[in-house]
Amino acid sequence: MAIVHPADDTTDGHRRLALASPLDGSPIDELEIATSAEVDHAVEKARAAQRNWAARGVAERAKIVRRAVQIVVDRREEIVATVRAETGKPRAEALMLEIVPACDFLNYWSVHARNVLRPRRQRLHGSLRMLKKLYIEELPLGVVGVITPWNAPFVLALNPVVQALLAGNTVVLKPSEVTPRSSEWVVRVLHEAGVPEDVVQVVHGDGRTGAALVDSDIDKVCFTGSVGTGHKISAACSQRLLPCTLELGGKDAMIVCADADLERAAAGAVYLSMFNTGQVCMSTERIYVVDSVADEFIRLVTEKAAAVTYGSRDADLGPLFWDRQLDVVSRHIDDAKNKGGQVVIGGAVDAGKGLYFQPTVVVDATHEMQLMTEETFGPVVAITRVRDEAQAIEKANDSRYGLSGSVFTKDPVKARRIARQMNTGSVCHNDGAVIYGVPEAPFGGRKESGLGRVNGTDGLRGYTHAQPVLIDRWQSSASSVWYPYSEKTIRNLESMIRFGYGTKLGRWLTS
Repeated sequence: MAIVHPADDTTDGHRRLALASPLDGSPIDELEIATSAEVDHAVEKARAAQRNWAARGVAERAKIVRRAVQIVVDRREEIVATVRAETGKPRAEALMLEIVPACDFLNYWSVHARNVLRPRRQRLHGSLRMLKKLYIEELPLGVVGVITPWNAPFVLALNPVVQALLAGNTVVLKPSEVTPRSSEWVVRVLHEAGVPEDVVQVVHGDGRTGAALVDSDIDKVCFTGSVGTGHKISAACSQRLLPCTLELGGKDAMIVCADADLERAAAGAVYLSMFNTGQVCMSTERIYVVDSVADEFIRLVTEKAAAVTYGSRDADLGPLFWDRQLDVVSRHIDDAKNKGGQVVIGGAVDAGKGLYFQPTVVVDATHEMQLMTEETFGPVVAITRVRDEAQAIEKANDSRYGLSGSVFTKDPVKARRIARQMNTGSVCHNDGAVIYGVPEAPFGGRKESGLGRVNGTDGLRGYTHAQPVLIDRWQSSASSVWYPYSEKTIRNLESMIRFGYGTKLGRWLTS
């Protein structure tokens, strides 16, 4: 992301930040920070607009949102230019990681939201079905605060914002202060599509601005970012019993089985560890390869990593997006070397002006190293030999993170068997990271990788309150268990217990 430095405050006292390019350090923008009062005002406007937006109904909301697909297609060059200016991503990655999934999410959610969010009838059990009817209404929560990261600033803002809007909420978006204009495009595109201005708004700022949004009069927080900030948001929300979705960091493990297609596994190891310069929460950060195929796997990985180009705008690998990330990646590599890790490719900061770190392969990695226990977020392939698949599963689960993972094997049945043993939010077979781009899949982490789901039916319904409404079938003038109690009341209850639950037939009829 852009390099950020404090700039001179405005004459009216607003804090300002100066943004510089991660490619060469040249100035690209300045950002005015919203005050707490301005955040509160945005939330007030969103609150006032929410009732009318919800009243339009999901079909009309979806029709408006779907117009944004064509707008993204038509304005993709402008969006890509902004993303590349702030992050330095190669054009292919800007298109593949930002534009393609953004179009797909817009198209998918606007088509399927009506069915997911429609009022539905739930079948009742036992004698209840003779007396009552149950309906579930999906009601919007109100105002949703969405706080988004810098590594995929357009699509990771668009996806939760669109889901919240389709569910009938209004949204206040706080993007990362270091990729602000990339995320701001989400609001611009939706306004152009016809979403009213107060229904979706953007407030710019840093951590203090995000804290102000969390503390404001909102009804849910959706946060994507670091574990440390996620803990702070969770604590703040717990004080108010405010629902939150937290999609946090990862340390995803790849298991390479003895029967894997080693060409594909090696290509996947390099790509899934390095795409987006390794700055993906689902990046492959740990690889466990069965010893019987480890030599050939490492040879192939080394060969493929050596072919990865970097250092120019047209290369395979872009710069790190944030200057602080250089320190993290460098520290992890130095620590690995000091503890016996072998760097066979790369391993150093490039001497040029940009935030480039060489494509790197480390073998003989162990869990005593920061490289295998802390989130690296850099273009590093870290490989550990294991005795067998059982040890690979044990090592993969030895982490405080649990976002995603992958299994490379020619046997899909084995892949599912291993996946069930991995303590992680999701698993891909012969692939990785792509699971976030599958809107049908309920995506979310375990352990310190987060709370809640950001996709799937559960993710969309997470922006609503599921209100059960129980309808009386017969509308009789009284109930058999209302006052006054009598001996007949007791006899009826005793009969219900004896025959309804005290016999096999009764339990079957009441189930």
